Amino acid sequence: MTTETQAQALSDGADLLIDALKLNGITNFYGLPGIPITDLTRRAQAAGMRMISFRHEQNAGNAAAIAGFLTQKPGICLTVSAPGFLNGLTALANATTNCFPMILVSGSSEREVVDLQQGDYEEMDQLAIAKPLCKAAFRVLHAEDIGVGVARAIRAAVSGRPGGVYLDLPAKVFAQTMDAETGRKSLIKVVDPAPRQIPAPDAVQRALQLLAGAKRPLIILGKGAAYAQADTEIRTLIEKTKIPYLPMSMAKGLLPDTHEQSAAAARSYVLPEADVVVMIGARLNWLLSHGKGKTWGGKDAKAWGGQKFIQIDISPQEADSNVPIDAPVVGDIGSCVSALLNGISAAGSGWPQPSADWLGAIADRKSKNIAKMAETLAKNPVPMNFHSALNVVRDIIKANPDAMLVNEGANALDFTRSIVDMYKPRKRIDVGTWGVMGIGMGFAVAAAVETGLPVIAVEGDSAFGFSGMEVETICRYNLPVCIVVFNNNGVYKGTDVNPTGGPDVAPTVFVKGARYDKLMEAFGGVGVHATTPAELRKAMEEAVRSRKPTLINAVIDETAGTESGRITSLNPKSAKK
Repeated sequence: MTTETQAQALSDGADLLIDALKLNGITNFYGLPGIPITDLTRRAQAAGMRMISFRHEQNAGNAAAIAGFLTQKPGICLTVSAPGFLNGLTALANATTNCFPMILVSGSSEREVVDLQQGDYEEMDQLAIAKPLCKAAFRVLHAEDIGVGVARAIRAAVSGRPGGVYLDLPAKVFAQTMDAETGRKSLIKVVDPAPRQIPAPDAVQRALQLLAGAKRPLIILGKGAAYAQADTEIRTLIEKTKIPYLPMSMAKGLLPDTHEQSAAAARSYVLPEADVVVMIGARLNWLLSHGKGKTWGGKDAKAWGGQKFIQIDISPQEADSNVPIDAPVVGDIGSCVSALLNGISAAGSGWPQPSADWLGAIADRKSKNIAKMAETLAKNPVPMNFHSALNVVRDIIKANPDAMLVNEGANALDFTRSIVDMYKPRKRIDVGTWGVMGIGMGFAVAAAVETGLPVIAVEGDSAFGFSGMEVETICRYNLPVCIVVFNNNGVYKGTDVNPTGGPDVAPTVFVKGARYDKLMEAFGGVGVHATTPAELRKAMEEAVRSRKPTLINAVIDETAGTESGRITSLNPKSAKK
């Protein structure tokens, strides 16, 4: 046998990792090359995988996480050891918190060196560090176990409540060789990685009995409902029961925000006034005031308004996390909603409808609030403010409902969420449960790569700074991403001053008149400086039409923002002594 034939008959760890992922329908890597994974990235590309190489691992990790949300397959982030691993770890923890399926694959130092702390290049016990921050963590020490490691990582990432998984691959594993046919047989095609979890019949009946007695019911849709892709079932449940619904930010578009049953424009009324609340893929965390306090009609921060709760969730541990859950329905969302629908259908025309007074009160408040918002949006102040600028974004999304909207910031996030209507599911992706900044460019890249659709990223100038260098990545891959940076010269506002009168600007103030558009131009993209709604509209329309990488520096009134957006209580100012 010739040397060439012998080489062809062998597989090494890199081959097996690539083949294991491809066998399971995963064809995209998000990462950053370097020791010990540089050659792996080259070979992955040569094998037909798409390797999207970033400028910072955290952004690559965010891309992998949102790829998982959009596809229901774990997004893969590939990093180097130690510092690169740590950079990706923030995204891994965020993915776990948000229930995004993701696998962080990192090269690492050899176990025997790490355990004896002998000072290897970028030596770190990465598995031990990752474990508390993700859903599961595995280490592969032998090439013949790569198939098992990948299979276990996939199952852990997508089964039950999805989340982040860490897969540790010491450098020497990539170079280990074995017979190619034996290697092929060691790989595992995962069968039914996220099996349906059927709710218990008695749990369904308990929920139906509670719902049937409601006079003022409300459905809350969380991003778990969007991830589940049970769109038809959820819409049927809402429309069949006539129950008003409130979408959380990443659930916007499951039904169009303009749907007559949407209670988003009456949120502050429906939460404390509802008597039975159905939570579908949503959690009673800080985004819903923990189900307590004045938001829910409670007398103080620790009191709740006495609502009865039906909670549909894949995890039984989520029930009773803040308030009593009267009817937990545990299972996958599609199966749970279908079971409720079957019970309602069995009741026929006898199924009770929400009270006319409840629906009328919601409609009245919606009408008044929508009219008030329309009046505000119609104004054309100079310079632009958040409302006049977002009125343009609102129109662009309405004209292009398939476009992906990425959103982050403080005021830029809060105002966009309430002003810009969404019309289709999984088109809005944002900061999620933790409200972290820096997800923007990673999410935008993955949204473009995974969907092939135009992406509009609405960014606060502070939020953009966390990942702004990835505009080079967007240009390098010629992705159809239009970034709109709301430039008000600082964090919240650009008006703070140094109380000492010293030469340093206030901590919240940026360079005045910064030209973020020039950053995009530096890498061959389109940069636009917009100071009026007309200029912003023209630039956005051209960006969506041309599909060219575009950054619009949208100059807005630096006095227009509010501290911490609409959650000022989470950033209290110190009392003066």
